[in-house]
Amino acid sequence: MTPDQQLVQIVDAATADAASRSGHWLHCRLGCTQCCIGIFSITQLDATRLRTGLAALDLETPEKAAAVRRRAADSVRRLTPGFPGNPVTGQLDESDPRYDDFANDEPCPALDPATGACDLYAARPITCRVFGPPIRSEGGIGVCELNFDGATEKEIFAAELDTTWSTLESTLNSETELASGTSGSTTVAWALAKP
Repeated sequence: MTPDQQLVQIVDAATADAASRSGHWLHCRLGCTQCCIGIFSITQLDATRLRTGLAALDLETPEKAAAVRRRAADSVRRLTPGFPGNPVTGQLDESDPRYDDFANDEPCPALDPATGACDLYAARPITCRVFGPPIRSEGGIGVCELNFDGATEKEIFAAELDTTWSTLESTLNSETELASGTSGSTTVAWALAKP
């Protein structure tokens, strides 16, 4: 098992635990695609995992992989003019004032518009894996607006996701950046459009 596979296993176990503690407050399900709409940053580790997943999809279902590539290329083409960062490399500049309002209606290229499923589900970024249950960030505890509607603070805090894996993720991302010569955050579309 690779270090990234170990990370994914740890993150998925932590998310499953938080989901279990969330009970009826968590409404995530196949076809609910709110978290799949809008651009968000991913790490170079995530980008590498996505490209590996796309290569595997090429072997399993080439027509599905071709559709993902088409959607990624279309997204890059649409978003290049206002890209907050370097549109050639896909490196995001999250301090760019355009970032906050950039492409909030853009669907993720991995999202199959017909089924509402992620075509690269097994290779999805860490952000996608942990979305739904309450998660702590610099701004406090955040939850998807479709979950925990009407829940008390105590109920939300009781379901908080354990993110002790974040140090491992950071270490593995640094190693990936060093090995690839590419640093900084990017997006799913640019990661998948990269040759």
